[in-house]
Amino acid sequence: MNIKNIITVFALMLVGGSAMAQNAHFTENGTIEYEKTINMYAIMKKRINKDNESYMQPAYDAFRKNQPQFKKLTSTLTFSDNKTLYTPKPDDGPQNFWGAVMVAQNNTTASDLNASTSIIQKKVYEETFLVKDSIRNINWKITDETREIAGFNCRRANALIMDSIYVVAFYTEQIAVSGGPENFSGLPGMILGVALPHENITWFATKVTDVAIPPAKLAAPAKGKAVNNKQLRATLGEAMKDWGQYAKDEYKAFML
Repeated sequence: MNIKNIITVFALMLVGGSAMAQNAHFTENGTIEYEKTINMYAIMKKRINKDNESYMQPAYDAFRKNQPQFKKLTSTLTFSDNKTLYTPKPDDGPQNFWGAVMVAQNNTTASDLNASTSIIQKKVYEETFLVKDSIRNINWKITDETREIAGFNCRRANALIMDSIYVVAFYTEQIAVSGGPENFSGLPGMILGVALPHENITWFATKVTDVAIPPAKLAAPAKGKAVNNKQLRATLGEAMKDWGQYAKDEYKAFML
């Protein structure tokens, strides 16, 4: 191939690449369905210790005989104009006392990503709080690992939150919104997968729908006792001060 032909081929490649870039579609509005999966056996096993094994071990053995290992819950994230609303669906399955707070879906979360603020309606036992504060700042470390989730190419990022909780997230730049399930955000694209390996819980998108979202569908929750994160931490700390190790597990689950 002579130099003229090489230049012609190179020019055609540039034009073709430019056309592909212009035609690439980036989702900015729509809904995402997530499935939360909890390894009940692992969570239950960690709650057994020398002080309670006389009654907890038989309860654990009975649970394993009659209940599945994984509990699955669903939720929906609605997003438009750089705002998101994460809404859990009711849990219609059998209830139990094993890791009840961590297993449940306690939060409805509205986030304004432009303003970096969120409003979280949080159920704490018999009381409901409305937590208005800044979006949690997560120091993500982006890796080269990739995987496909719900038909989207995603890249892995790792982080540590609340000083001790290891987080693995997978985000896609094909959805041009830096949001995600629950209170996870801050990556250069939508988070479609989250895993807390040491907490035995994951959230993964199962379906993404590209559709126009009217502003009313992004309305933040309005019912609950208004607090910020500092006030909620103080309230939980006072209420659980005599609960021992159990308090640490419950506190972590509520503040997650």
